[in-house]
Amino acid sequence: MVKTVKKEKALKLRLNGRSLNEISKRLNVPKSTVGVWCRNIRLGPTQIKRLSERIKSGSYKGRMKFLERIKRQRIREVNKLREEGIKEIGKLDKRDLSIAGIAMYWSEGYTYTGGEQVGFTNSDPKMILFILKWFREICGVLNKNITLQVKINKIHKNRIKKVENYWSKLTEIPLNQFNKTVLIKSKVKKVYPNHDNHYGTLRITVRQGTRLRRKIIGWIEGLTQKRDI
Repeated sequence: MVKTVKKEKALKLRLNGRSLNEISKRLNVPKSTVGVWCRNIRLGPTQIKRLSERIKSGSYKGRMKFLERIKRQRIREVNKLREEGIKEIGKLDKRDLSIAGIAMYWSEGYTYTGGEQVGFTNSDPKMILFILKWFREICGVLNKNITLQVKINKIHKNRIKKVENYWSKLTEIPLNQFNKTVLIKSKVKKVYPNHDNHYGTLRITVRQGTRLRRKIIGWIEGLTQKRDI
C-alpha cells in the first residue's frame, strides 16, 4: 500500500517536471526505483522546460554557494598570511629603517636622474609617510628643508585646496612649503571611481640636498656591492 502511494506521488511529481533525483530524495525511494516507475512517462515541452529551469536554478545556487565558500576561505587565508607577515617583521630598529628606506628610495627616488636633487614621488600615503620618516630620522632632514608638490589630473582642478590640505595634514608640512600644484592634461578623459578620494601624486624634494644625494647613492651602491646579493 505504501509503495503504491509513493509510486503515485512519484508519477505526479514527474509529470510536474521534477527530476528523478529530486523525487528520490523527497519520497526516500532509490533513484533506480523511481526510474522504473516513471519510465513510461514522456515529458511534454512544458514539463521539459520546467525541469530545465529547476536544474539551472539548482546548479546556479550550488555554484554560488561554492563560490561564496571559496571566497570566505580566501579571505581567511589572506588575513592569516597578512597577520603572519606583520608578526615576522616585528618592530623596526634604526638599521632596519635605514635599509628599508634606502631600498625604497632606490626604487622610487631620484637616483641617476633629476640632477643633484634629493626627491621622491609617489601616490601611496603610507609610502610617503615612511620615506619622510626615513628622511627625518636617518638622513637628518629638517621639516623646513622639505618642499612638496602635488601632481593631479586637471579634472580635479576644483579640488586643489582639498587635495593640498590632505597632503599637508598627512605630512605635517605647512602649505607655504608647497610648490604650485601641477595639473596634468590628458588626451583621454579619465574616469576616477574614487573621484572625491583621489589625491594625485606627491613630489618630495629636499632643499640643499646635494651632499645627501651623494651619500644616498653611496648607500645604494653599498647594497648592490654586497657579495651575498
